[in-house]
Amino acid sequence: MDTLTPSQRSERMGRVRSTDTQPEMVVRRLIHRMGYRYRLHRKDLPGKPDLVFPVRHKVIFVHGCFWHRHDDPHCPLARLPKSRLDFWVPKLDGNRRRDILALERLQAMGWDVITIWECQIRDTEALKNRISRFLDS
Repeated sequence: MDTLTPSQRSERMGRVRSTDTQPEMVVRRLIHRMGYRYRLHRKDLPGKPDLVFPVRHKVIFVHGCFWHRHDDPHCPLARLPKSRLDFWVPKLDGNRRRDILALERLQAMGWDVITIWECQIRDTEALKNRISRFLDS
């Protein structure tokens, strides 16, 4: 059973952002400090990648572990809600299928793709190394 009224739930869900999320901003600031420049949310590319490096032909997605169903069993953020599973499971599975399709379409167009998960931004040094390897390869 939901602990919020329908109007409270609607107000809370209305605060969820699709761009400029906290994990995305952390990654953007880090990449900018590393000296790389990028474009944001190109609508002409499948999945509207969060960061696009046109000259390098590379894109980065920054995914929230809950919304995009991170499948790492050690991820503490990838959990299902306790209520309304009949709504949430198809919704979140649909998000995941859409992400996979966008990834496949981008790769078919010749783009290199990396996904950074929300739980991975905590280890800044590992994240910097991963991004450097991806962008410099």
